[in-house]
Amino acid sequence: MGTVRQEQIRAGHNGQVRQQVTAARRIVVKVGSSSLTTAEGGLDAARVAALVSALAGTGGREIVLVSSGAIAAGLAPLGLAKRPRDLATQQAAASVGQGRLMHAYTEEFGRHARTVGQVLLTVDDVTRRAHYRNAYRTLRRLLDLDVVPIVNENDTVATQEIRFGDNDRLAALVAALVEADLLVLLSDVDALYTGNPADPGSRKIELVSGPADLDGIAISTPGKAGLGTGGMVTKVEAARIATGAGINVVLTAAPLAAAALAGEPVGTLFTASATRPSARLHWLAHATAARGRLHLDAGAVQAVVERQASLLPAGITSVDGAFTAGDPVDLVGPTGVAIARGLVAYDARELPPLLGRSTSELAATLGPSYDREIVHRDDLVLLH
Repeated sequence: MGTVRQEQIRAGHNGQVRQQVTAARRIVVKVGSSSLTTAEGGLDAARVAALVSALAGTGGREIVLVSSGAIAAGLAPLGLAKRPRDLATQQAAASVGQGRLMHAYTEEFGRHARTVGQVLLTVDDVTRRAHYRNAYRTLRRLLDLDVVPIVNENDTVATQEIRFGDNDRLAALVAALVEADLLVLLSDVDALYTGNPADPGSRKIELVSGPADLDGIAISTPGKAGLGTGGMVTKVEAARIATGAGINVVLTAAPLAAAALAGEPVGTLFTASATRPSARLHWLAHATAARGRLHLDAGAVQAVVERQASLLPAGITSVDGAFTAGDPVDLVGPTGVAIARGLVAYDARELPPLLGRSTSELAATLGPSYDREIVHRDDLVLLH
């Protein structure tokens, strides 16, 4: 979107501001690779400087920055013409580019007398209870110390099985983790449109209050530059995850970051749901991939769904997968539909002899350590 269009957007707000934005005290901002780098893959110093200037001008508000760009920043130094497809080369590019990205942020935030801290996450870091609490404590302490946490997926060690997949989703989950008031998704498109923004017939969508507002909308895939992993699909999904956690979302272009943070009605506003669920269970529902399946009888489904009870061995009919204790597993009803996801307390190989038996019977025959739940209610989230 060019400068003329941006000025037209600014001029159209007539002094109005979004109260959901101006009232936000803790804000997660996500910026995509295409908004930070050149088409050749190097960091664009002017773009980084403009973004940092917008974030540093937010007064006393707490900012967490989720930044893509590590892989893209590593392409030019490695002589790569485009984003590699294989994971090993992506990890090599991230290893080279992450240091360059953090150096650029350290320099630019330093011009505004702000300190930054790097936080690299994998899915495993935030699904297991101890790791999740540590991630929260780290981010919370950085904010208390007036540091700007800069979050990215730890691409150098993540595997295909334990990846967030894209930083839009990561940003939505980080927003839930830190109990943010607002998520701002910045890209190279100024808003959500009813079709391709380049099509004269496409209409800008200013407000999304629920799923019905997106009916019939053609959502685009990643841009031609090929530097990012997302597109409008991932941004809309991130907005769904964040609003479901009670967090308002603004989607707009990176050059409009300052206007968006000031509450000007630029881009698209996705309004939050009325309730804010447990942040950790929100992570479990949206940040994990099940490593196995526990098949439940009708009674167990009723206990889990209606009474919000823990899952006991008596209600399990069969087990699929090769998981270990602490892994996420899906709880599946008699119809084959996953009704919940939880962190299992046993290895897969331990479960077959326990199925269909009461905990008191197991404790009497196998010992008191077996008088416990397969999935505790505190480690379980309903999926529907």
